[in-house]
Amino acid sequence: MFDTTNDPATNGLTGRTILTGDRPTGQLHLGHLAGTLLARRALQEENRQTILVADLQALTDNAGNPAKVSGNLLEVVLDYLAVGIDPEKTVIARQSRMPELMEMTLLFLNLVTVSRLQRNPTIKTEVEARGFGESIPAGFLCYPVSQAADITAFGADLVPAGDDQAPLIELSNEIAARVNRLAGSEVLRRAELLRSRAPRLPGIDGHGKMSKSACNAILLSDSSDEIRRKVMAMYTDPDHLKVSDPGKVEGNVVFAMLDAFDPDQEEVENLKDRYRAGGLGDMALKRRLEPILQELIAPIRTQRAFLSRDMGEVAAILDRGTERAREDVAPRLAGVRRAFGL
Repeated sequence: MFDTTNDPATNGLTGRTILTGDRPTGQLHLGHLAGTLLARRALQEENRQTILVADLQALTDNAGNPAKVSGNLLEVVLDYLAVGIDPEKTVIARQSRMPELMEMTLLFLNLVTVSRLQRNPTIKTEVEARGFGESIPAGFLCYPVSQAADITAFGADLVPAGDDQAPLIELSNEIAARVNRLAGSEVLRRAELLRSRAPRLPGIDGHGKMSKSACNAILLSDSSDEIRRKVMAMYTDPDHLKVSDPGKVEGNVVFAMLDAFDPDQEEVENLKDRYRAGGLGDMALKRRLEPILQELIAPIRTQRAFLSRDMGEVAAILDRGTERAREDVAPRLAGVRRAFGL
């Protein structure tokens, strides 16, 4: 199986306090596996890790369809467990069941201006992608403050994420510094970004990144038939009409997948040379990729199906993790309250 345990970004990290999480707006997919899930599995061995299922944040742009969030809550937890996230080593918590985070968010909002939030490049990009225009939900504009509450409440000093999250961590550190000045002591810790070295997988249609909402993903629960169908439908090079035609590797989804998951990277480079020169067909590439993905997903799918027989226990794991998380954040909330004279 493809693994990230030898990723230099995660290898050798010990004794760190890590916070990471996902919005439960759909089941997780290969992009999550390559980008975060396997790294989390490795990081949980020697670090103190919490995964926050961010259902409140998911509502900031799904308030008109709350069932999309609530209906996927346990599905995401199931994905975590199926890939090897161990609830004895990693705390899995539900954001909306932690009033401490909501109180910290409200207090933090007093330290941030609307203009500061509007300047955030991540927010700008996401607003454009969602087509909000001038009708930006206030909750969406302010979700970086909620993220700052999450990060600081857990005392995280390391947040694994993509480069697009760097401005959000910068804002979190700004807020932590302001609270510390109010308190006259270090109440909250600063966090740093752990940049993922894993590939950012494109969608199978070649349009943007692999995404739950864009329906262009291979899910961790997909059947072997679904995997085969999606591989055969993958975007390659539309100008590569005949086997003898020179082909373009850049933007070719099949090569992106081979780069991410094929254990024989030397052979992948040889295939790229042959494809560019002409003489290698798209179907040959897809036939190479399919069994690699089948082997990768099969044990996850099997474990997921086994665990899904007792969704009550999956829910109990989330409940227990949430209670542990509330105990963890309570002292830091108390420090923030004191800083505000409460």
